[in-house]
Amino acid sequence: MPAVVILGVQWGDEGKGKATDQLGQRADYVVKFNGGNNAGHTVSVDGEKFALHLLPSGILNSNCVSVIGNGVVVDPQALISEIEELESRGVDTSNLRISANAHVITSYTKMFDGINETALGEHKLGTTRRGIGPTYSDKANRIGIRIQDLFHEERLRERVSLAIAQKNMVLSCIAGEKPIDVDAVVEELLGYADVLRPMVVDASKLLNEALDAGKTVVFEGGQSTLLDLDHGNYPYVTSSNATAGGACTGSGVGPTRIDRVVGIIKAYATRVGEGPFPTEQHGEEGDWLRERGGEYGATTGRPRRTGWFDAPVARYASRVNGLTDMVLTKLDVLTGLEQIPVCVAYEIDGERVEEFPIDTWDFASAKPIYEYHEGWTEDISGAKSFEDLPAAAQDYVRWLESMSGCRFSLIGVGADREQTIVLHDLLGE
Repeated sequence: MPAVVILGVQWGDEGKGKATDQLGQRADYVVKFNGGNNAGHTVSVDGEKFALHLLPSGILNSNCVSVIGNGVVVDPQALISEIEELESRGVDTSNLRISANAHVITSYTKMFDGINETALGEHKLGTTRRGIGPTYSDKANRIGIRIQDLFHEERLRERVSLAIAQKNMVLSCIAGEKPIDVDAVVEELLGYADVLRPMVVDASKLLNEALDAGKTVVFEGGQSTLLDLDHGNYPYVTSSNATAGGACTGSGVGPTRIDRVVGIIKAYATRVGEGPFPTEQHGEEGDWLRERGGEYGATTGRPRRTGWFDAPVARYASRVNGLTDMVLTKLDVLTGLEQIPVCVAYEIDGERVEEFPIDTWDFASAKPIYEYHEGWTEDISGAKSFEDLPAAAQDYVRWLESMSGCRFSLIGVGADREQTIVLHDLLGE
């Protein structure tokens, strides 16, 4: 059985949760390999919406083992709240497992997230201020707290003291800021230990043994390609690797075990936070896309920036991830448009550029070059096959596919789990 990586192609919010949930109904394991509770996946099941943040989308299938990998940063309070909320709605979360090597978001990393954003002023990155970046920073600086540390009070106190010594040196230079109390932090973290202990495992061993046994494992990425720390639109990126390589480093499963890499891409584009977005629409068209597509953050509720499909971005993501398949989502949102603009290239310094520019400042100054496709007015939300789509919608899909450098295997025509047209079975052919 296959090991399948699912990740976002654009700036996030492409519908990864729905795609992972669909595969999760047939998967034995779903593992989240990066990010934290700074992003959310909204999954609609029989008209009921579930907003997932830290929990893998496989959690909605009681027969699936959901794994939070070592590449994730975990806010214990947020995780426990999310578990309790799902349990109150009848979702069984007993199959949740957490890597002992995952790093912990603490009260002081959340505090420093806010301090860092404030210090950047007009150059702020637009983070959710939930401690994600500072926790990854502490991880790289080797002063981070891991899940396994919560079960050893003496070791935890030593790790927290080391981290806070550095933090308090910074706080001493900021007027009005009080030093962080080591005892208070340790007491809070120890309070989560008993709840989390039964879930904690050697995730690498668990997942590799599952693959050895012929089980199906789906690797679920948080954020998306253009938010990847190394390959995204730096510095307007997240603090982890959201591209395909992150699935391996964030789970402890080697690259030779991956069978398929699936990119999720919207029929238009959105992003949140700061940073360049060449196809962004600020007027009526942007508002129309936002309202039609329900483009508000599952985690923050903030409105997303909206724009048109960007073919150079699709080709870039296909290349850096080694995509084998793409899933086109929210095609139904475009119903009713007379013409649909698609960015096919950029104008940069007066020259036509066909590919995504590696230079951040070139991308920031890029002007989209559009071509236009005929729209359709028919309701496509009930389409069950590709042939059910209007001719104009079929042509639009094939046009995007030809420019993206990767086959389209699923087409989303609505928010619900069942509103998907299958062209190729992601767990089969």
